[in-house]
Parts: sequence; structure tokens; C-alpha cells
Amino acid sequence: MFIDKSMTRNVVSIHPDTHVLEARELLAKHRIRHLPVVDENMKVIGIITDRDIRTAMPSPFLEEEETKKEKERFEKLQVKDIMTRDPVTITPFNTLEDAILLMQKMRVGAFPVVDQEGRLRGIISVRDLMRAFINVLGIEEPGHLFCIVVEDKIGQMKRIVDCITEEHISFGSILVARHWEEGKRAVFPYLLTSNASLVKRKLKKAGFELLDPMEWSLEQLPKSES
Repeated sequence: MFIDKSMTRNVVSIHPDTHVLEARELLAKHRIRHLPVVDENMKVIGIITDRDIRTAMPSPFLEEEETKKEKERFEKLQVKDIMTRDPVTITPFNTLEDAILLMQKMRVGAFPVVDQEGRLRGIISVRDLMRAFINVLGIEEPGHLFCIVVEDKIGQMKRIVDCITEEHISFGSILVARHWEEGKRAVFPYLLTSNASLVKRKLKKAGFELLDPMEWSLEQLPKSES
């Protein structure tokens, strides 16, 4: 899935000479956490976040005289004084997977989306990614998540799908993940059914090992692969 299908298009942006207080008001008004900073040609030159503003605010632990000076300093601050310059950006033709990996690597919550000339076209945030994957996984519909441990070999997925479709049950989605035991995988089908016990009996009868999905965790994966 490409970024342009899931990004927020109507982006609230700000100019570098704007006062920080106005930036804070914009963040609060629109209930957002990131403001791309653009020049007169709508090219992204920075980004400012609610954390940047909180960090710049006077500390509550200062003496009264120091607090007064800090308040005066804060009220004079402009966006360009505290923004992150030349932020990492992403294009509309990158994928959601690209965005997730880049967010994990950079430890940020959003990326401005820019065209080839660097002009702002949108923004992709953790919230946008969550909404996209909820749609992809089909978990907005009532159903049950299963965790099936299988041998890591060809044909296992077909066996699982056959077991489930024989009961005329629809899939919301199906994911495959690593397992902490070598030579095994964890398969997570999200099934659009209210009869979880029937499916469990069917899968166990077919020789599959079922886990509580909550028992699977990244911490148990081999350290060399995590």
C-alpha cells in the first residue's frame, strides 16, 4: 500500500517566522502533534512538535525572577528557533511498510510527505498507519484472532486455509510471524466468526498447535533475529 492512499492530505503547516505561542495554539486547536514548517513555496524546511514546545517552555522549578525572564524569552521565540531543520521526509510513492520501518529507525511519530521538488503534499503519522492497518487486517469487524504454531515448510498455510474454509468461515486477515523455536512459524488468522470453539476443535483435530495470541511476544524471539 502506498503512502498517498493513507496520508493526511489537508495538512496544517506553519511558517518559520511564526511565534511559538501561535504554533502551540494550532496544535491544540487541531488536536495534532506535528506541524511541518514550510517556506513561501510550500517546501518543507523543518518540523515542530508539541514536545519541542514543551521543552522550550519555562521550567516550573525556577525562581520567580528566573521564571519571569524565561517567560519573556519564550514569548519572543519563533518556530525557526526550536524546529527540527531539514527533517526526514517521505514520498507519496513509498509504502506503509517503508514508513513503519523508518519511524522505528528514526524514533519519530510522523513524516512530512513531499513531492519531487520537496513541496508539502501530506503527512503520515502513527495514527494514519494504525488506521490503514486496521482496514487491511479487517479487525474493525467482529471476530476472533487465533495463533497457530506450524512447521516452517511449504503447504502449511494451505492446510490451515482448507480447515477453516471447510467450515464456511471467512477470513478478516492472516499474518505469519517468527516463532521462538527454530523451524517453526506463528500464523495469526483473524476469522469473522463468533464460534471460536468450533474452529479450535477443527484445527486441533488436524494436528495443529494453538496458542493464546497473548502468549506470543517479541521478547521470546531469538536474540539474533530480533
